[in-house]
Amino acid sequence: MSFPRQYRHTITGRASAAGDEARARVLEVALDLFGAFGFRGTSLAQVAQRAGLSQAGLLHHFPSKVALLTAALEYREETEGSRLEADGVAPLGWAAFDALIDLAARNAARPPVVRLFVTLSAEALDADHPAHAWVLHHYDSLTAWLTAAVEHGRERGEFRPDTPVTTLIRLTIATLDGLQQQWLAADQDFDMAEEFRHFVDGQKQAWKN
Repeated sequence: MSFPRQYRHTITGRASAAGDEARARVLEVALDLFGAFGFRGTSLAQVAQRAGLSQAGLLHHFPSKVALLTAALEYREETEGSRLEADGVAPLGWAAFDALIDLAARNAARPPVVRLFVTLSAEALDADHPAHAWVLHHYDSLTAWLTAAVEHGRERGEFRPDTPVTTLIRLTIATLDGLQQQWLAADQDFDMAEEFRHFVDGQKQAWKN
C-alpha cells in the first residue's frame, strides 16, 4: 500500500530517484530481489550483478544493505505515490478509497513487491529490524492521508457526519493488508482489487451521505 507524496516523510533525506536512471535501476532490482529472497537472503553482490554494476559501484550509491533497503522502499513509495495523484494533487474524499482500489490492481502485477511489503510489515515490528522506522513512517503517513481524505469528505458532505473516522481508516488499512497476505498465500488465485472494491462499496453504503 502507498499514499500520495505530500504525506511522505523520508528517512534517508533523498526523496526520489527521478532523473537518476542508474540509481532507479538499482532500486528496481533491489525491490525484486528483496521481495523474492527477503532482506537476509539478498546480498549486495546479487543486486550489483543483476543491475550491471560492480559491488564497489553499488556501494558508492548505497554504503550498506540497510541503506539500500530503506532507499528501495522509499523509491517505491515515491513512484506509487505519484500514480495516486491527479496533476500532483492527492485524491480526497471517497476518491482516496477509489485510488486504493487502483493501487491494489497495480500491486497484483508485482507479486515480489507485495511479498516484500507483507514480510517486512511483520518482521519490522521488532525495533531492531532495519526497516522498523520505515514501517512506522509508512503507517503514520497512510493514516494521515486517509484522515485528511475523510475529514475533507465530511466537510463537503460526501460522508455522513457520524462517520467513525479512526475505525474506518483502521479497517481500510487492515483489509487491504490482509487481502495482500491471503492473496500471496493462495498463490494469487483471486482478484485482490475486486475483493477490495467490495469492501469499499460496503463502506460507501454505510457512510456515504
